[in-house]
Amino acid sequence: MGKNLTGLIILLLALAGAGATYLQTPPTSPWSDAERKAVQSLSLAALPPLPRDPSNAVADHPTAQRLGQRLFFDARLSANGAVSCATCHQPARRFTDGLPQGAGLAVGAFNTMSLVGAAYSPWYFWNGRQDSLWGQATSPLENPIEQGVSRAQAVRLIADDPIYRAAYEALFGPLPPLPSETPASAREEAAVTAAFVNIAKAIAAYERLLMPGETRFDRYAASLGEDGSTAPDARFTRQEAEGLRLFIGKAQCINCHNGPLLTNHEFHNTGVLPAVGALPDKGRAEGVRLVLDDPFNCFSAHSDDPAKDCAELRFMRTGDDLVAAQKTPSLRNLEGTEPYMHAGQIGTLAEALDHYNRARDAIVGHNEAEPLGLLPYELKRLEAFLNTLRGPLATAPEWLAPP
Repeated sequence: MGKNLTGLIILLLALAGAGATYLQTPPTSPWSDAERKAVQSLSLAALPPLPRDPSNAVADHPTAQRLGQRLFFDARLSANGAVSCATCHQPARRFTDGLPQGAGLAVGAFNTMSLVGAAYSPWYFWNGRQDSLWGQATSPLENPIEQGVSRAQAVRLIADDPIYRAAYEALFGPLPPLPSETPASAREEAAVTAAFVNIAKAIAAYERLLMPGETRFDRYAASLGEDGSTAPDARFTRQEAEGLRLFIGKAQCINCHNGPLLTNHEFHNTGVLPAVGALPDKGRAEGVRLVLDDPFNCFSAHSDDPAKDCAELRFMRTGDDLVAAQKTPSLRNLEGTEPYMHAGQIGTLAEALDHYNRARDAIVGHNEAEPLGLLPYELKRLEAFLNTLRGPLATAPEWLAPP
């Protein structure tokens, strides 16, 4: 009996050692040419230069970036003097806040989306209800749940702060006189609104600087040779490499999470349950209506683009299949950004993978996802790969804190 027990222990130790070796070696089958191209299409090396924003004349102006940075971290830009953009978009959490639903003056209905790489997106918020980064910046400023300032209050902050006033007037010209009576005349209101939009454009100029940096995955993708081999100093463990193979293949993740930012910037119903106690959200179906009605959209007089070249708005997808569809988020830098989904319904990455693996029927609309039938070890491999997408921001540290 003693010899049998000793033999069993030796066998278990050998198997454990074999398992550890298995996790540390590259996959036995090399990448095909098609797989290699798919992998490298996800790398930051494939990310094109940041596109111009003709709707924002100061989008890349250094003075606007500095002004926007100050405004982003300034809690005076709120009704109670305690909430800033950075309250929900915290640099240490990849510009999210770690809460199920964002909390400013009150708790909102939606999870805080990251701003990292957001300047590449044609749509903003989970339902895409705004179509520019500066348009997005106007919303929380006025929202009574978030920062809750009036347009006149925001402009008055600029007027009363010498640093703000100097920067603003260098960019946009003289501030308009603030109305001395209530209600203000239509002309006064229009002038204040224009100044308010300029404030949002400065904030957007700052947000355009928030970019993802190189990760272990990017180094791995860059090292892939045409024969499918990888450089020794960039290798994945076998678990990570097989997770990547699942991501671009059997698990179908790449269908929506594609491109260097791992998002198609589109909207999908994936059967996510509403937050506890909340009604199902209409998602993109509501967002389409809102973005068309938005006074700050691409067609508006507040856009600096004289051509009003609004192809995204003109040809956006519509239809009943967008009911409950939410925006596809980037998968880069997931660490510290949980909980996930549009109302923080899913707490961990493992639970998110299980949700897509099961793909249950949607409460409202149609779940586009189909059950994958992945085994537990395959889900672990996927999670291991997703963790290789962690990395520092490509933004200089000086931009990640109040000036």
